[in-house]
Parts: sequence; C-alpha cells; structure tokens
Amino acid sequence: MKLVVINGSPRKKGRSRIAAIYLADTYKAELIDLSEYQLPLFNGAEEQSELQAVQKVKQIVKEADAIVLVSPEYHSGMSGALKNFLDLLSNEQFANKPVGLIAVAGGGKGGINALTNMRTVMRGLYANAIPKQLVLDPICFDYVNTTVKEEPALLMKHLMDELQVYAGLYIDVLRK
Repeated sequence: MKLVVINGSPRKKGRSRIAAIYLADTYKAELIDLSEYQLPLFNGAEEQSELQAVQKVKQIVKEADAIVLVSPEYHSGMSGALKNFLDLLSNEQFANKPVGLIAVAGGGKGGINALTNMRTVMRGLYANAIPKQLVLDPICFDYVNTTVKEEPALLMKHLMDELQVYAGLYIDVLRK
C-alpha cells in the first residue's frame, strides 16, 4: 500500500508537522510537507497546472492508495495552505481514495470544524474520507523529543488501522 501523509501547516515547527512526520516515519509513508513546498496561490489559471511543483504533488497523490491530511485549525477551518494545496488538485488525484483526517487544535474545544471542513472538501474531490477522525490537542505532544505521546499515538494507530482497511478495498476493488 502506498500511503501519503500531507502536512497542511505552513509552520516549520508546528504541531501538525510533528504529527505528520510521526505518521510518515511510523507507517513508512511519503510525506508532502507544505511547510517545505513553494506552491502558487490557486487562481484557476491553466498554466498553474504546468508548474513543476504542482505536477510533482499531483503525481504523488495520484499514485497513492491512501492519504492522511493533517491540518491545524485556523479560524474554525483547515489551514489556508492545505485548502490552497487541495484547490490545485482535482478528483483526478482523489476519486474514491480513502482519506484519514487529523486536526491539530489549539486546545480545549477546537479541531472539529477543521475536520468538517476537510471532510466537505474531500466530498468535493470524490474522495472517501473514512469515518474515524482525530483531534490532537497541545497536551498530545512531547515537545522535548518532537513527537507525539503514547496515548495519542495509539489513537493515531486506530485511525491508521481503519484507513488500511479502506485502502485494501480501494486496491482490491476500485483501483482495478
């Protein structure tokens, strides 16, 4: 199974990046780290599709069997960086693919709106956002070792287990 994890945060030292790197390392996934990419601001112009950076991410996502989106919640939605990234792609890359959703919140009551926002956009791209989703609060992170703590890691494992089930169905049925 080819898994792609997308860090939807533009912050090089953000918690979303910590979670995305943890997932990519733990589950041997390819990481698209939006804090590292120089992508244009989507404007609908045809020439944007021809840019090398856009072509590269389109190919990576198209070849994936499953995807995990990790985004901070900014003003009750996914990050602008992730939304812009998704706007540069299309259902050609996402149709029928299983997608896991993780929101990284500032604490307390955040995260659910970013998850809902990502789920809505996945529907628009004809992707299959899996039922299990996860919000990671600041207490979920080990800042000294730049990783996630044990309990949140277990919750991430449950999400990944479900994603692998859906990816198996995608590989066996839908990709043929």
